[in-house]
Amino acid sequence: MANIYGFDLGTCNLKFYNRHADKIVMEKNTIAVINRNQLYACGDRAYDMFEKAPDSIEVSFPVSGGMIADYDHLQALIQELLEIHARGRIRGSEFLVAVPTGITEVQKRAFHDLFAKSRLKPRAVFLCDKPVAAAAGMGLDVTGPSGSLVVDIGADTTEISVLSLGGLVLGTMLHTGGNRLDEAIAAYIRKHYNLMIGKKSASQLKESIGSASGIPARKSRVIGRDIVSGLPAQMDLDASAVCEAIKEPLSALCDEVRSILENTPPEIAKDIIRSGIYLTGGGSRLQSMDKLLSQTVSIPVNTFDEPETSVVKGLSLIAADNKFKHLAYSLNTRIFR
Repeated sequence: MANIYGFDLGTCNLKFYNRHADKIVMEKNTIAVINRNQLYACGDRAYDMFEKAPDSIEVSFPVSGGMIADYDHLQALIQELLEIHARGRIRGSEFLVAVPTGITEVQKRAFHDLFAKSRLKPRAVFLCDKPVAAAAGMGLDVTGPSGSLVVDIGADTTEISVLSLGGLVLGTMLHTGGNRLDEAIAAYIRKHYNLMIGKKSASQLKESIGSASGIPARKSRVIGRDIVSGLPAQMDLDASAVCEAIKEPLSALCDEVRSILENTPPEIAKDIIRSGIYLTGGGSRLQSMDKLLSQTVSIPVNTFDEPETSVVKGLSLIAADNKFKHLAYSLNTRIFR
């Protein structure tokens, strides 16, 4: 029987499931090339070079805003990571790919062709809507009539989806995610402290002392370049500065969840009030994010222990369990064999 690989091509992390090995692999969705098209490093190793590489090495992220930004580089990255982590035969396998909701048929075709037209020579390529896969990965009854609200906070986007009977009832994609918070932190520190920091440093501040609700009594040392003198500088930054920096984008995210709830059919709204909102995605790890969302809409919020992998765990269920296989589809039929 042909092996099945399930792929979640996130902006920050690339995750895939290998059914034969029953294993999930997660690496940074980053590639480093030299001479324009010669692969130098990929995944976590390439990410370590980000903001440090010389001009001769180009470090890039082939997925942006949830969409394919660099088709050739992403294809090369996928093939390299499979060769590193997969064991056994790769060619002739089936591939199951999670795709964002609300995208066009042309954009879906790009995700499909990324595998179908690669040197992997797949037996078949199937697609699955990301919110459906995330719900399955969190253990929700996605095939039943009970409605649920899933908020998936990724690196570049947040998908807010109302689901029922294995499909999307209502949803939207908001261009706010972990990267937007990092940018807001870097901009705030530059404006108020005359200190220029990199994206990695901003992300580390968010993870160490950032909070969506309340201000933790903590400080963190940050190192950057003083804008006035032009020299390297360091300072101890209070958590209140980070919390203030991310306040606006978080408020916009919560307002969008409220808007979706206002348009949710009453019978599904009743299910959501009973079961609560399900929060997932790497961005949901921000301290007190669940508390802020719950306070905004007055509905309990459920979190997931490993939010970065909820989508790929859902793909693993779809690949292995016959009762979930109808959730995946090809571009020509709605049947996952």
